[in-house]
Amino acid sequence: MLGVSWIDWLVLVFYLTLIAVIGVSASKRVHSAASFFIGDRKFGKVMMMFFTFGTGTHSDQAVSVAAKTYESGVSGIWYQWLWLFATPFYWLLAPMFRRMRAVTIGDYFSARYDRGVAGLYALVGMLQLMVNIGVMLKGSSAMITAVSGGQINPSIAICGMTVVFVIYGIAGGLSAAILTDFVQGMLTIVLSFLILPFAMSAVGGMAGLRESIQKPNMFEVVAPSEITAFYIAVIAFNALLGWVTQPHSMGIAAAGKTEMEGRVGVMCGILFKRVCTIAWVLTGLCAVGLYAGRDVDIDYVYGLMAHSLLPKIAPGLIGLFIASMLAAVMSSCDAFMVASSALFTENIYRSFLVKHRTDRHYTIVGRLVAGIVVVAGVFFAFSLESVVQGLEVFWKVSAMMAIPFWLGLFWRRATSVAAWISTLLSFAVLLFTSRIDVFGTVLWDFNATLADRLPAFMLFEDRLNLPWQMILYIAAGFVTAVIVSLITKPAEKKKLDRFYQCLRTPIAPGEPETAPFTLPDGVEPAPRRPWFGHPDFEISKPKLIDIVGFVAGWVAVAMLIGSFLWIVKQ
Repeated sequence: MLGVSWIDWLVLVFYLTLIAVIGVSASKRVHSAASFFIGDRKFGKVMMMFFTFGTGTHSDQAVSVAAKTYESGVSGIWYQWLWLFATPFYWLLAPMFRRMRAVTIGDYFSARYDRGVAGLYALVGMLQLMVNIGVMLKGSSAMITAVSGGQINPSIAICGMTVVFVIYGIAGGLSAAILTDFVQGMLTIVLSFLILPFAMSAVGGMAGLRESIQKPNMFEVVAPSEITAFYIAVIAFNALLGWVTQPHSMGIAAAGKTEMEGRVGVMCGILFKRVCTIAWVLTGLCAVGLYAGRDVDIDYVYGLMAHSLLPKIAPGLIGLFIASMLAAVMSSCDAFMVASSALFTENIYRSFLVKHRTDRHYTIVGRLVAGIVVVAGVFFAFSLESVVQGLEVFWKVSAMMAIPFWLGLFWRRATSVAAWISTLLSFAVLLFTSRIDVFGTVLWDFNATLADRLPAFMLFEDRLNLPWQMILYIAAGFVTAVIVSLITKPAEKKKLDRFYQCLRTPIAPGEPETAPFTLPDGVEPAPRRPWFGHPDFEISKPKLIDIVGFVAGWVAVAMLIGSFLWIVKQ
């Protein structure tokens, strides 16, 4: 049956039915637009941890990491560990998202700048999510095709996955995403480690791998050619910048009861993901030993390993593997779908097009838009050449509005005009340094036209190296934002005071839901505790809990890197 046994199909059908029932049952929780988009902020630490893990971990990441490892060696881990060095900062950022009392990150841009900047962000954020959904569907379809021995068409796989998560996501909103992510998070862990012990046994462990792989650089965590220390540093910085403007960051940081739920959920969920990444790399490395000399599509490496090894172990494992893979992709796509519909409904439709309608009206609009965004993501999935290529596109797009976000968070002089100009210029630099291909027609190719005129240190294989492209659009956006802010009129003091008062006032236990950036009645703003005396800077002195959690995050990062180095050197 399409390369999969009836027992595997039985496991798969059971899983899909279970998830659909759990997700659709969450529709009972949806009684307002806020409950659809942000889940009424009723979730505890464990649920938030699995929500972060499930939303941030998807099967295309296993595909891309294994593919890059198969191609470049263990340094491929940085295709997901690029966010590793941002992890301690999540402890500091999560409370700020919760204190915004907002539904979307677009609400942040509206409160700090104006609704025009919020509308611009909504468009950029929806583009991010369309790209991300497309990348996930592309990677997952490649895995299903490979694990079925090529019997399942990738287009059918994409459409099948989409139908399931759209049904329960549209019905239950963010509550459905969080509830299903608890189950799907556990299955994602299964996906990450299911193949590894059998793969390691097949190649004779790390010692057997070293004997079968004759290229020593395949075991270098920092590769001497492409993925260098400079490469890692730049993409890690780009990742930290872009995380705050990924639309789903509001949900994973602010859907909990208090600030601590967000902190613990984000930090622990992300660290669990980093552990899973080690398993993906080792599986990809085993593939190098098993498939040496074979012509293998690198996007199919992870699925091929499952297809080769699991049927020999026990019946039903292929079904469990596919179910786990579907869990990984659907647990992310549902959250992204809800985040994108929230952006359009709250920051474009309600703000510019149709005002003062009933809450039910906006909930219906959110559900319709959710489906449209997913369809756009499906089209993007069909246009991608590879999962690695799609992942790199997402890295770049996610950083496009990061400069105005960060400057607005800490600097009173940042202006709306600067936010517009810096964002558009960053996009212009990104497009100028890329290859623009529309329906098969190449409109512009920077590398073919101008790359040979660049200094050699900016190139990799005769094209502009990815880190240098990032440096160019980040520098252009930052310098422009600062200069334009200094020569344009700042926002009114009263508006800025309200904005920063909200950001520094902690969430009280049982605090009622309010409008974005609005303190509840009777709550006094927390006093200003500036780290610097200059009145234009809003950088507060850290509290003890901030310092302890931040240091603990770096200790966890160091332990992960040390553990991985120890494993690789065995």
